[in-house]
Amino acid sequence: MNAFSSEKSPSLRIVSLVPSVTELLCSLGLAPYLVGRTGFCIHPFETLRRVAKVGGTKDVNLAKIAQLRPSHVIVNVDENTLPTVQALEHMGLRLVVTHPQSPLDNIHLIDQFATDFIAVHAVSASAAALKAQIFQALEGFAASSAQPPAAQRVLYLIWRDPWMTVAQDTYISRMLGLIHWQTWPAVQGGARGAARYPVVDMAQAAQAGIERVLLSSEPFHFDASHLAELQALLPQAKVQLVDGEALSWYGSRCLKGFALLQQLAQGDAPSPQAHSPE
Repeated sequence: MNAFSSEKSPSLRIVSLVPSVTELLCSLGLAPYLVGRTGFCIHPFETLRRVAKVGGTKDVNLAKIAQLRPSHVIVNVDENTLPTVQALEHMGLRLVVTHPQSPLDNIHLIDQFATDFIAVHAVSASAAALKAQIFQALEGFAASSAQPPAAQRVLYLIWRDPWMTVAQDTYISRMLGLIHWQTWPAVQGGARGAARYPVVDMAQAAQAGIERVLLSSEPFHFDASHLAELQALLPQAKVQLVDGEALSWYGSRCLKGFALLQQLAQGDAPSPQAHSPE
């Protein structure tokens, strides 16, 4: 039986602790039911500025969440800590756990929310339209694989001091795989935990034949001041800034990610604009 009995779903109160999912909920017409979000949930700004903040993705204010009396709390395996999730479970809250690990998983994520919140009439139509756009984009990448560009070995950096990158079984790595870019090092991070985002030995990286270094705009905000530093460490590679939201946020943001991948493959990707937590 559906948990919600009316189209307006007056009992539906959602707290999202996942920035990309918060944006997806708004894309699916669920913004009126958002009662809580993190300070990193900033898209769409004008909509979310009126939604209460409950801390960050890692430092969640559990007491404030309890005060909001949510019917659902949305969490993510990579974004939120296990102690936070366990505490929310101990509070008796209904959790929706997300963990997309590939571009195709965006479809499953949308289906998950369309099912969980099916009582909201607008969700089904919005979900179908978004899925059609994603399928069309993925089919385009598949078609281009008939004459793929030369594979490139890529170091995708997400943090500085220490340098950190992504394992090959992460969403980011698999997004880059759509244009035949292979992330280094060739390690698998597993289902969860720190191994998914390993620390990089730059001395080893310098010997790995890396052709391109991508400096993400998040979670560490790399900017133009870091380009020369990385170019000196890896002089044989092309170093450039990339929009981390486009390449790491799933849900509706993946469409911007697909567009960015096409630009990267063609060598004309723009420098990312800065985004800060509100």
